Amino acid sequence: QNDLEANLRVCTHCGHHMRLSAKQRLDATLDEGWQRADIEKVPLDPLRFKDQRRYADRLKEAQAKSGMEDAVMVGHGAIAGQRAVVAVFEFAFMAGSMGAGVGEALVTAARLAVLQDAPLVVFASSGGARMQEGAVSLMQMPRTVIATQMVKDAGLPFIVVLCDPTTGGVTASFAMLGDIQIAEPGALIGFAGARVIEQTVREKLPEGFQRAEYLLANGILDMVVKRAEMRPTLARLLALLRGEPRAEAA
Repeated sequence: QNDLEANLRVCTHCGHHMRLSAKQRLDATLDEGWQRADIEKVPLDPLRFKDQRRYADRLKEAQAKSGMEDAVMVGHGAIAGQRAVVAVFEFAFMAGSMGAGVGEALVTAARLAVLQDAPLVVFASSGGARMQEGAVSLMQMPRTVIATQMVKDAGLPFIVVLCDPTTGGVTASFAMLGDIQIAEPGALIGFAGARVIEQTVREKLPEGFQRAEYLLANGILDMVVKRAEMRPTLARLLALLRGEPRAEAA
């Protein structure tokens, strides 16, 4: 277990990339001393939704387990000396689904990046829109697109790292709009599920369809980067995009 944690939860035998928590991801990406950004609270359970359980109860349980208000944590600091704002999805929080809280977190991250004149990096990992918030969750798609456009309009780099899995309304909005699109090895990335697509097109899909390596080979991604190499790779990219001297990664 200690070896696994030291290896950033990548199997030392087969190289399989297990999921990291949002806090682990920020610790692994940002230099020591990074700060967590405060995110304004949004109205909870706007539809008073209930299926087998009340949505309000599901939220409270997820908040208690994760120590987070919603499924995205935002940190700011530096990546090997390169200033950056980093937003990270917590898949364990209701499958990283995007409702008003996630939209608010991404807007906060974008505004902070513009305020600090710093690039924005988003690690996406999500099942898509949060059905318990209905149309409110769908409204976060254009909202997050506008937020990331604010960063681009300010002349700042916007990099997306697609982690396993990134699907649904997250893929269909800001997560495919990065200046550079990176994925971790083996990550599942797509909109609809493979079975739904096969039933729609009535064809057998290619081997490895919707996996990071297939998307790289077909021009959807720019890079597939192993977790151990992610931090120095991001630092190099940020230095290149900003035209700044590159500090050596620690």
